Amino acid sequence: MKGYLVLEDGTYFAGTGFGAAGNAAGEVVFFTGMTGYQEVVTDPTYYGQIVLMTFPLIGNTGINPADLEARGPQIRGIIVKEICDRPSHWQSQQSLSAYLKEHGIPGLANIDTRALTRHLRDHGTMRAVLVATESEIPPTPDQVEEWAARARAAELHDQVRQVTTSQPYHLPGHGHRVVVVDCGVKRYILRALQERNCDLTVVPADTPAREILALEPDGVLVSSGPGNPMDIPATVETIRALLEVPDLPLCGIALGHELLALALGGRTYKLKFGHRGSNYPVKDLATNRVYITQQNHGYAVVEESLPADVVVTHRNLNDGTVEGIMHRHKPVFAVEYHPQAEPWLPKTEHLFDRFVGLMDRYHPVKLLA
Repeated sequence: MKGYLVLEDGTYFAGTGFGAAGNAAGEVVFFTGMTGYQEVVTDPTYYGQIVLMTFPLIGNTGINPADLEARGPQIRGIIVKEICDRPSHWQSQQSLSAYLKEHGIPGLANIDTRALTRHLRDHGTMRAVLVATESEIPPTPDQVEEWAARARAAELHDQVRQVTTSQPYHLPGHGHRVVVVDCGVKRYILRALQERNCDLTVVPADTPAREILALEPDGVLVSSGPGNPMDIPATVETIRALLEVPDLPLCGIALGHELLALALGGRTYKLKFGHRGSNYPVKDLATNRVYITQQNHGYAVVEESLPADVVVTHRNLNDGTVEGIMHRHKPVFAVEYHPQAEPWLPKTEHLFDRFVGLMDRYHPVKLLA
């Protein structure tokens, strides 16, 4: 297939299409990781985005069910320098291209991904249209401008409403009762809590505080998710009400971190090109230890907007942005990055242990029937 990418500013790339024939409009963002493309493709925090992979060869380990972060792909398209159609891995069940074709998602290969990345770094993330077509006829200038106009008109709001669960569901455990506010939760987060014996109830992002409290939680976790935190004021109001409950541990991850900051009285702003990758250095200001973290977000917390009783606990060493906060007097904390336990990274899943530790302190475990 032929493949084309047209940015909203009219910049045009031609290459080879793979995956499904068709076209998709969304925000183009770049991911700076050597591995993890399957997790990216299926991560709800990438909903509505066309993801540019900066590592040049993608697809060599194929697709396997164990590494899916959701039931299916969440991205609108993917851009790579070179696509591998003959994966080699003992868990692989199909190629990335076949997986995308099965789910109707187009891809683009054989373009200068470094030039595209530099363009986005210089001008910021922008909307685009990605086209994969069987036609050998190149697009006319009028067609390119039509695609650019379509890119400019692409909708980029209310993504959380598209990925949150429609109904509450229960994942049984024999430890603390935890309510997970699903803003686009990754399966990894749920597995990490289940491994700590938590009894989970996952609720939609717009669930009112009174319904959450009716579940008698020992703690509440606000998950990661896509888009602008200002697009879901109902979730902010829910968190604000939960903050008034004495001795209720609250934890926010990624988008949950931004929502918690808003509920505490802070503000957020849009980053020029966001943080997306598995190699972002973050310093824990309490221990001075630096972690190499996985991230995917386009917004950050305005440090100066945080009230005096909120402390910055983690900082991004690339650009100095806020990567973690905690309340001085409440069992409340959040991090902007995604806690992981990958063997090649300094482990950051101890943040789940910290959350469980707060619940141990304020709500000693009672074995559930």
